[in-house]
Amino acid sequence: MSRVGRNPIAIVDGVKVAIADRTVSVEGPKGKLTFTHRDEVSVAVAEDGKTLQVSRKNDERESRAYHGLTRALINNMILGVKNGYEKKLEIIGVGYLAAIKGKILQLRVGYANELHLPIPEGLDVACPDQTHVNIKGCDKQAVGQFAAYIRSLRKPEPYKGKGVRYLGEKVKLKPGKSAT
Repeated sequence: MSRVGRNPIAIVDGVKVAIADRTVSVEGPKGKLTFTHRDEVSVAVAEDGKTLQVSRKNDERESRAYHGLTRALINNMILGVKNGYEKKLEIIGVGYLAAIKGKILQLRVGYANELHLPIPEGLDVACPDQTHVNIKGCDKQAVGQFAAYIRSLRKPEPYKGKGVRYLGEKVKLKPGKSAT
C-alpha cells in the first residue's frame, strides 16, 4: 500500500471540503480550489468529519501511482487555502530590474526589449524593490509554475551569476579562462 496515500488528510479549522462525484472542492480564507481525481481512486470524508481518506480500487501499477498523488494534491489544496504558498525571486545583474504595472510584470534582464508578462488569475505578485519579486497564491502548482517561468527567462549564468534566481539559491561559479 502507498505510504503517502494511506495517511489521512486532516481538515484544518476554517476550511470547508465538499465532495461531489469525483470533484473535490476546498474553500478557505485564502481562496477556493477544485480538483477532479481519477477513476482509479476514491475520496471519502471520515465519520468524524475532520479527516479525508483516499483509497484505490485495485492494486494495479497505475492505481498505486494515482493513490499517493491524489492524496498529496488534496493535502496541498487544503494547506494552500488555509496558509497560502509563496515563492521569492531575486534578480542579479547590472541594469536588471522588475516592476509591476497593473496586471503586467515588466522585466529588464539584459535583452534588447523589456519583457511583459501577464500575471495569472489567482496569483498576487509584488515587487518590494526592483531586484526582488514575491509570488503568492493558494494554488501550489500555479505559484511554482509562474516562478519557474520567470526564472527560465534568464537563468543564472555560471561565470558572473547574473540572472533570475530563487531567494537563497546558490549558484556555483566557474572560473574564467584566465584561471588556467
